Amino acid sequence: MATSNAKNEKLTRAGLNLIGQALSIYDSDLCCVRVNRPFKEMFDLPEMLCLPGADFSETIRFLATRGEYGEVDDVDGFVSIRVEQARAFKAHYMERTRANGRTISVEGSPLPGGGWVTVYTDITAIKDQEKLLYARTDELSDQVLAHTEHLAKTNRELAATNAALQEAKHQLTEMEARARITTEMMPAHIAHVDRSGIYTYSNLRLSSIIPSRPSDIIGMHISAALGKSAFAKIKENYQKACHGTASVFEFTDDDSSRRIRVAFNPDQHGVYILSMDVTEETQTRNALAQTHKRELAVQLTSGMAHDFANLLTIILGMQSRLAKMDQPAEAAKMITATQSAARRGGSLLNRIASMSGPRQIHPTPVDLKQFINDLETIATPTLPSGVKLQSRFKRIEQPLLLDAGSLQDSLLNLILNAKDAIGNNTGEINLKCRSVRDTWLEITVSDTGSGFSQEALKHALDPFFTTKGGEGSGLGLSMVYDLTKLAGGDLKFANGALGAVITLRLPLRFSSAKPAAKMVLLVEDSDDIRASIREMLTEMGHKVIEATSAEEGCALAMLEGVNFVLSDISLIGETTGVEMLDQLTQKGLKAATCLMTSLPADNPIRVAGAKRYALIAKPFTATDLAPYLTLEPK
Repeated sequence: MATSNAKNEKLTRAGLNLIGQALSIYDSDLCCVRVNRPFKEMFDLPEMLCLPGADFSETIRFLATRGEYGEVDDVDGFVSIRVEQARAFKAHYMERTRANGRTISVEGSPLPGGGWVTVYTDITAIKDQEKLLYARTDELSDQVLAHTEHLAKTNRELAATNAALQEAKHQLTEMEARARITTEMMPAHIAHVDRSGIYTYSNLRLSSIIPSRPSDIIGMHISAALGKSAFAKIKENYQKACHGTASVFEFTDDDSSRRIRVAFNPDQHGVYILSMDVTEETQTRNALAQTHKRELAVQLTSGMAHDFANLLTIILGMQSRLAKMDQPAEAAKMITATQSAARRGGSLLNRIASMSGPRQIHPTPVDLKQFINDLETIATPTLPSGVKLQSRFKRIEQPLLLDAGSLQDSLLNLILNAKDAIGNNTGEINLKCRSVRDTWLEITVSDTGSGFSQEALKHALDPFFTTKGGEGSGLGLSMVYDLTKLAGGDLKFANGALGAVITLRLPLRFSSAKPAAKMVLLVEDSDDIRASIREMLTEMGHKVIEATSAEEGCALAMLEGVNFVLSDISLIGETTGVEMLDQLTQKGLKAATCLMTSLPADNPIRVAGAKRYALIAKPFTATDLAPYLTLEPK
């Protein structure tokens, strides 16, 4: 590479030296970039003033001192003036007679990156010919001669101006090309329409924002380019922009189900338009909003739930004492009913806690076909013989990123609700899955039951609303809605031709790669449970090493290659799983960790462990466990 650069430098220098005119190039710092041999010879300059980096002011000082510009009284002042002129350099053409009597033309032009190039031409012979022509041609009037000389000078100046214009045109063309490339690379549609609504500019990105629309839309009317449905949604803001009012707003495109953000910015010739696909941003925003709602629900219910639990405990205690006393048969029935109601209240508290308590979404790669097959296997045994579950879906080859556990809970809840709606009659429950373009995974659960009442259509998502009387808690649809919103999706319900139709939409996100296999340290003192979990892990493609106590776990966890520790809280010996992970953390454990337990939610050890480590409750399935194996070390 160095040899090639040296060769190119040599060829460039040789080419410039062959030019019959003197040439100099200076940069924006007034330092010499390059001069040719005729420049050095024309002004008889020393070698040091012709090398790259030579200072312009030193060259002017040398020439002024030698008399190049005639008699100069104040050399420093003269040099200062010439330097200031150079800093504000403009394209020019001039002719001057040197101190040695020779006449030169000087043509200068600025460079795009700063600095300038100047060409010096010895026109002494041309001037001598003009003088000779003037002396020998008595017939020509002085006016004609003056006009001829002026015309020649004007032509030379015009040639210099044309050269500057050509360079400016070249720079403008490059700037326009760079601007177009930049706008076409942006993940947004940038356009301009004139006052009649015709596109005068577009960066060809409309089809990437609204897939069903064309890319080449210059010359089209905005209503034709966007289509009837989309134009109807932006028409009001567009008309305001045409009258000078800027706006930023969002709308959902009916054809693609994408959420689009639009900015209108009017100018005197029309309206500038910026459009962006904010579907994923909207999904994330919805999930965050639902998280905030859950946090508020926790704050509102936690105090009341605690007091209510204490009241239920007192009621159960009092009823138990009454049951031991002598009382009429009718009183015994009332005591039994009261105890049953109190226990049901306790169960209801647990469901409230699970709804409003902290829950995280753990998306993992899910094969949709296998997921639906597993769901059918779980749901079918719960249905009466007269009710059939049928599923239909278009094959999606690539795994989807879903929280399989949450989605399975939601769909089971909807299927069981559909079963209750059918009641003792024969009927069908239909499960349909489809992708809505490349934006949503849409799952529809419909049944041939009685459908939603008008009251249910208004209040189905309200907590505690139920149409099942004493058999229902009124939290089923609320929990499904909650889980769906946490995942960035949406839930809609209506009545179809035969019964209820519930549509669940989740963000359609494809998994780019299968999760990497891990080396899992499994710490569990029950042989049967350990064997079951080991089988789950190996079927998921992970390698497993086992320990039965915290002491063994501490010894094995620091082995090279172990990158996940899954431990029960209750282990043989005095050390719990929580204490084992605490010790490993102090030793600098780099593996991800997770606790598992069957202890009740209010157990102090479980509560302490859940505050510091991920925790999964027993019993669990491979689907439940999979999201935890994607956790990274804290």
